[in-house]
Amino acid sequence: MNFEHQTATLLADTEAWLTGNSLNIALALGAGVAIALVLIGIRSLSCKLLARAKGADLHWRHIFARVVARTSLIFIILASAEIVSEHAATPPSLLNLIHILFVIATALQAAIWGRELVLGIVEHRVGSDDEHSSLGSAIGIIRLLVSIALFAIAIILILDNLGINVTGLIAGLGIGGIAIGLAAQGIFSDLFAALSILFDKPFRRGDQITFGTTTGVVENIGLKSTRIRALTGEEVIISNAKLLEQQLQNWALIDRRRAVMNFGLVYQTAPELLAQVPLEAKEIVEAQPLGSFDRCHAFQFAASSIDFELVFHVDSSAYADLMSVRQAVILGLMRRFAELGIDFAYPTQTSFTAAPDGKLIMPYPDEPAPAAPR
Repeated sequence: MNFEHQTATLLADTEAWLTGNSLNIALALGAGVAIALVLIGIRSLSCKLLARAKGADLHWRHIFARVVARTSLIFIILASAEIVSEHAATPPSLLNLIHILFVIATALQAAIWGRELVLGIVEHRVGSDDEHSSLGSAIGIIRLLVSIALFAIAIILILDNLGINVTGLIAGLGIGGIAIGLAAQGIFSDLFAALSILFDKPFRRGDQITFGTTTGVVENIGLKSTRIRALTGEEVIISNAKLLEQQLQNWALIDRRRAVMNFGLVYQTAPELLAQVPLEAKEIVEAQPLGSFDRCHAFQFAASSIDFELVFHVDSSAYADLMSVRQAVILGLMRRFAELGIDFAYPTQTSFTAAPDGKLIMPYPDEPAPAAPR
């Protein structure tokens, strides 16, 4: 009976308002139509901006244009009515109805805007080239989770504005969320790790990485695990959470590689030749197209050698280029040292015998060289 009475009152007030306020209604209707046309025009401009940017990388202006383009026509109409209704001497019952409908439309529209904003930011962070190579499958899960969260908040706000007590509903949702979170703790841990990979981008598909004792190429980044093709050929599958807990080395992000080579020369090498070694090493390294000399020094007296350390860079990220330049430098040093009469050292031990007067003598007598065979 109460609903029927309210409906009858609303119809009567509306009829009286329409017959007695034609001028105010006409002015309000004109203003409402103008406001609606402006909002529709803004939405159309946003749609055109998105159409021109289709296939390109998302920028912030495109994200906001995407949000505005999702504006509903129903929301535009109710927003225009809410703005002009108080200036048209609208009866309280009809004004209250317009306000209720506007609150419902605003809550739902805000949820849609929020979802598009979050998804736009996510896609902006991923980049258009990562749709299939990074975490493209995560977008669907993100869309679902964001939609559930935002529309749940919108429904709670609508019920609260309608005068319904939502305290019990909020408490129930909170307890249910905690229970689900505890039950699916491992799944959510890997999911948030996947989102961390999505936003932080420590590696992408096709990158060569090293973690623990494993080195391989990233083949797929999923919501729960990452698949890596090891250098030995097998596929290594590791959960995203455990992968991010370790120290990672991403070999795809380096621009140049550093090479350190140690070699030893015999103690019988003349000091003048030892001083010439860094110059010869520099010339050999810089003769390589990708080589960049850093330094070369004699750094210690070892047990059976004078040790040198040669450091140079290879201006390439490819490991094969590094090994090719190292090989060329090794061969170049061997050839040049052979020309200069410099001998590489190897572990040796020489024994000398002391004469009664303390003079060192060889422990064996001089013998003539053996005759050549006939």
